[in-house]
Amino acid sequence: MSGFGFSLGACSGAARTGVFDTPHGSVETPTFMAVGTLASVKGLDPDDLHAMGAQMILANAYHLHLRPGDDLVRTLGGLHEFMQWSGPILTDSGGFQVFSLASLRTVSEEGVIFQSHIDGSRRHFTPESVMRIERNLGADVIMQFDHVIPGQSDATIARDASERSLRWLARCATEFARLNEEGAFNEQALFPIVQGGIHEELRREAAQSIRGMGDWVGYGIGGLSVGESKPDMYRILESVHEVLPTERPRYLMGVGYPEDLVEGVARGVDLFDCVAPTRMGRNGAFFTPDGRKAIKRAEFRTDPRPLDESCDCTACRRFSRAYLRHLFQADEMLGLRLLSLHNVHFLVRLMRTARAAIQDGSFGSWSRDWLARYHSQTTSPA
Repeated sequence: MSGFGFSLGACSGAARTGVFDTPHGSVETPTFMAVGTLASVKGLDPDDLHAMGAQMILANAYHLHLRPGDDLVRTLGGLHEFMQWSGPILTDSGGFQVFSLASLRTVSEEGVIFQSHIDGSRRHFTPESVMRIERNLGADVIMQFDHVIPGQSDATIARDASERSLRWLARCATEFARLNEEGAFNEQALFPIVQGGIHEELRREAAQSIRGMGDWVGYGIGGLSVGESKPDMYRILESVHEVLPTERPRYLMGVGYPEDLVEGVARGVDLFDCVAPTRMGRNGAFFTPDGRKAIKRAEFRTDPRPLDESCDCTACRRFSRAYLRHLFQADEMLGLRLLSLHNVHFLVRLMRTARAAIQDGSFGSWSRDWLARYHSQTTSPA
């Protein structure tokens, strides 16, 4: 595809830098994608995201199909115009949401019948219908419709879901090709998703099968951070790294805690996304190099320091912990916005620092030191 490409830069073990070219701009990797599920990164303006150096964001096909409707988004010019974001956008197919949010779902080879979590209306997702939804939304990168299972599922369940995801991928690819022949208002790339639970053999089989099905622009790694242990997640990433092509970007879906980003980069991941930074910000938690903290704790009542003295985000440049704690105690919405902004900025900057460490050859020592410091003082929200 003429509008897409990936060029590798420096490497340090499995960690690597790269540039992912899309029709709406180039993305330096590794990078964190802020999540704008409903065409909005909660509490943040697109200008906020540009100012912090965010390069690519994510929206969700399931949620936008239900509200306001993918047909409406297309009528209004697609996601880029609708949400006034000029950079690259990725849409998740909604597989995770169908299997985690929807009630009374019925899975068959054809697809999934489910009830909307908004109004209880009966909906039917198939690989073909999801491709049409994602085409209407117009993101640069669209994900296949896959069968998502809990992280600790046994090998039998994991194989069934992984093999169904492969069959659905073939149908997604066929519909994607048909839609391309019809023409579109935006060039798009379809990413397949490697499933297989916590079972290395299944993951390897899935990755090899996917490679044999086409020359993909990039690859998604799904079904992690869904209940399995962190060591299991890291082990699977190491296994998948050995099978996926090095010359294509790898996207670890739904993973975005700081320690997981650093561990993921060390295992060859290029793209990350997660709702955690804004969700945690709304609940009063914030990231620092010394771990995750809770702004509501009494110790911050008179604290004149910023959230993170090394951070240059708006919240840290202008406001004290004492003031931000006051905002939360007084239920002022500015507090939610500022902590959300800081947390997204923290992850964007963390990946910028990781890129620099890979480029200058210090990633191994940098990541060890960073993780040791981060894990040493994390406190639970209170």
